[in-house]
This record gives sequence, structure tokens and C-alpha cells, in this order.
Amino acid sequence: MPDDEAQLTPLESLLQVIDNLSKFHREHEEYYSQAPLQQAGELQARSRALKSLADRWSVVEAGEPTSPIAFVGAEDLNAPGLVAGSGILFMEGEGEPAELQRLKREVALLADETQQGGEWLARAMEQAWGMAGNLAAYPALADLLGERHRIIANDWQSAGMQALVARLLRRALDLLAQVDFSPAALRADLRGERKVPGYLYSASELLDRAADLMAESAALVHDNERRWRVFRARVHELQLQSE
Repeated sequence: MPDDEAQLTPLESLLQVIDNLSKFHREHEEYYSQAPLQQAGELQARSRALKSLADRWSVVEAGEPTSPIAFVGAEDLNAPGLVAGSGILFMEGEGEPAELQRLKREVALLADETQQGGEWLARAMEQAWGMAGNLAAYPALADLLGERHRIIANDWQSAGMQALVARLLRRALDLLAQVDFSPAALRADLRGERKVPGYLYSASELLDRAADLMAESAALVHDNERRWRVFRARVHELQLQSE
């Protein structure tokens, strides 16, 4: 028997491709209209932790080690409520809290993932832009070309935002790298020029802006949902007509 696909007209073959894209890319975008919102919330929580420490260290007087016993909490360095909310605990005889180290690792990982995702999306939209231009040859799709190009434009803008998010996150880590989070170093700063709060405030502001952009990116992708639905409905209509 002859292969049915070999007998398809160019329009029918194109419609099959578009139907596949409108199904799976729509589902893919449903995920990316939600996941960045969760990541943005987690970034905001990390930012609040840094602000809490900065607020505390802007006003508290440096104390002395409260006990010769290791693992005792540092009364002067721990921000009220922060230990229970974030796990960040400064202890006598210890260095940088493990929770702060984890915070920085998670931010670095998010920066890498966001950059990679943005680069992939930008490449995909470059290709999609060329394919969308070819649709102009088919009058049956002419009135939906605006919808298709808007989808691409939204995703392309989202890709640019993701690249900027990665930059902001890495710069925040650069600022945090200027801080020695050992109790001894922090107390020396409290007795001196109190430079540490400034670094923490600035790093938190960069995290805040990154979180805002992630939310905006999710909103752009979410805007595509109806457009994909309309586009796919037309494709199905044309496929039925060609049978």
C-alpha cells in the first residue's frame, strides 16, 4: 500500500507539523507559566533572609562569645525569627552557617539553569520566526499569523528575561562573596565600619529584581495559552476540510 504521508499536500504536511507544535509546545509552556512563579517565591524568601540579617547587623552591638561550648547560638548575630524561618543559625566556634552555604549553592544552580533555558528558548524562537514567515504563503492561515508571531515574541522576550535573571543572580553571589560570615569576622565588622549590611541589602535587591523578572517571564508565557488554543482549533478545522 502507498504511504499515506507521501500523498499529503504541502499544506496538509504543514498542518500536521503545526498541530504537533501547538499540542506539545502549549503543554510545555503550561509548565513554564507556573514553575518560574514557584522559583520567584523561593528567591524572595532567600532575599528576606538576607534583609533580616542586614537589619539585625545594622543596629546590634557586637557581643562576645556567649559560651566556650561549641554549637551554642550567637545571641548578637542571629536575627529574631530567622532561625525558625530559614534554618540560618550562627553558632559559637563555627564558621559560615551551612544554610547560608546552601542558599548560595541554590542561587548558583538556578542561575545556571535559567541561563541554559534562556539560551535554548532564544535558539528555538529564532527557528520558529523563520518557520512562521513561511506560513504567509497559505491564505487559510493568514488571519492567525498575528497570533503565531505574538507567541514567538512573548517567548523571545521571556528568553531575554531569563538571561538577565542569570546575570542578576550571579552578581548577587559576587556581592555575597565579599562577606566573611564567620562570627569572628562579623563581630569585627560590627565594631568597625559595618560594611556587611550594605552588601547584604544590595544582594537581596538583586534577588528581588530577579524574582520580579521571573514572574514577568511566566506571565508572558501564560499569555500564549489562549493563542495556542485558537491556533490549534483552526488547524483542526483545516485538517477536517482537507479530508
